[in-house]
Amino acid sequence: MSNHLSDADVASLALACLDLTDLGDDTTLEANLALAERAARHGTAAVCVWPRFVKPVAEALAQSPVRVATVVNFPSGDEAATDVAAMTEQAIADGADEIDVVLPYRAFLAGDRDAAEAVLDAVRGAAGDNDVKVIIESGELQDVAVIRDAARFAVSHGAQFVKTSTGKTPVSATPEAAEAILGVLESMRESVEPVGFKASGGIRTVDDARFYIELSEKIMGDGWVRPSNFRFGASGLLDDILRVLGQGDGTETSTYNY
Repeated sequence: MSNHLSDADVASLALACLDLTDLGDDTTLEANLALAERAARHGTAAVCVWPRFVKPVAEALAQSPVRVATVVNFPSGDEAATDVAAMTEQAIADGADEIDVVLPYRAFLAGDRDAAEAVLDAVRGAAGDNDVKVIIESGELQDVAVIRDAARFAVSHGAQFVKTSTGKTPVSATPEAAEAILGVLESMRESVEPVGFKASGGIRTVDDARFYIELSEKIMGDGWVRPSNFRFGASGLLDDILRVLGQGDGTETSTYNY
């Protein structure tokens, strides 16, 4: 049971499930290459970077098991489906393993399911065999019933993961949103291929990580939390993980957090 795990065990599990992320507006190539080196050194699940940095980061991680993720339709969720598909295709060609796409949540809230469907289906088609994480921007959806509806919509349009947030809006991951999304995944698990969960934004400590790990295993079952099913989208979290594990490397990541 995850609630019997020591802090060190939680830290190790969170590290294995971490998408080390730099989506800062002013980030640089040097910062992204440093992020990739740090991810490889500590063994995170992935790095998540802007599309323009995918190629050099993928080249830097070519001999590492760390996966490369990028974002499309991000953060607004308002880009044209054709443009989002083209960006996805280019990112895959540049070496991306995973695509994090923002659900057109404003269109979704306005009842324009066709617009939301067009973007998700375009990305799913362009991504090929690569994983697609759909960011539903749960903090903007607010109502739990709408969050559930968006999660079901994402899964029905090919999501391999449902992700809470971009981290670019006032409200990021919350316990209520996580519980709603996980409840949908549990209810659909017999009818679809396995779908994972990514908690993103505002997760900075091992105690924060413990909450989401325990909640996930309470709903989905013991042992469910592993990199193929579960991710954290954060970078400040790595500092606290390393502190708990006694492996601090002196590198400050808070500027990367989102």
